[in-house]
Amino acid sequence: MDITLVNLILAAVVMLLGLLAYGRRRSGAALLVAVAFGLFAVAHLLTLLGMAASLSTLLIVIRILGYASAALAMYRLATEL
Repeated sequence: MDITLVNLILAAVVMLLGLLAYGRRRSGAALLVAVAFGLFAVAHLLTLLGMAASLSTLLIVIRILGYASAALAMYRLATEL
């Protein structure tokens, strides 16, 4: 099994868990985690579809937004009362 496929599956699972947590607790941090891993899943899917070479700049932007979303989620969790 290709590592990119494994990454896609794991990112999708974490995204779904983030959405589930958001639905149950209305946690903004959970939603941000879901968005982050949804973006990572999109990047992995584009790579699996063979579009990585032609969309390299877009993939960089997608991954930066994913990491920024995850970092913001962690910041929100670290600073909540």
